Amino acid sequence: MAGKVFFSVSMSLDGFIAPDSPEELMGQQWMELQQWVFAQRVFRENLKLGEGGEEGRDNDIVRETFERTGASVMGKRMFDAGEQMWPEEAPFHTSVFVVTHEKRDPWKRSGGTTFHFVNDGIEAALDQAREAAGDRDVRIAGGGATILEYVNAGLVDEFSIALSPVLFGSVIRLFDGVDAGRVALEAVRTESSPKVTHLTYNVRTR
Repeated sequence: MAGKVFFSVSMSLDGFIAPDSPEELMGQQWMELQQWVFAQRVFRENLKLGEGGEEGRDNDIVRETFERTGASVMGKRMFDAGEQMWPEEAPFHTSVFVVTHEKRDPWKRSGGTTFHFVNDGIEAALDQAREAAGDRDVRIAGGGATILEYVNAGLVDEFSIALSPVLFGSVIRLFDGVDAGRVALEAVRTESSPKVTHLTYNVRTR
């Protein structure tokens, strides 16, 4: 049986998930938003950030997210930013399907990540990701505009938000432009730690 389609992101208290430009991704606000995950042992190991790191429920949630993901989908903006920042061994370790108008041969990285460039829309990218994932789940990795496209198309089954105690004030809001008349949510789980609150929802069409 095919797995679920989900996304998992960190979000500020005022609803933002990313800065305006890739150049700001390592800026102070972004690092404050993501500092909870950079501290986790599994995340540090996966990105080759060195030994050590925290263990506990936050770390378990990061591990569970990695383990359930059989393939990922992302937009071109996220890929362009990541291409400059990811290590030689990209952190996905699965096939990744990039929604783009650019025609490009698959890009194979060490560690099991291969980027495939899909030129005929979000549904085609998802179909390919489902096939690659087998009975595991497909993660819509981002960015915000790509996540929103999948939500509005009724193609997301579940999502998790790591709500961080920071404020952005502006930039890229997660649900800016959501078709609220078509999307209904069911609360599944809430888990808190000293650094972040994890919120999980099922998604259905109204």
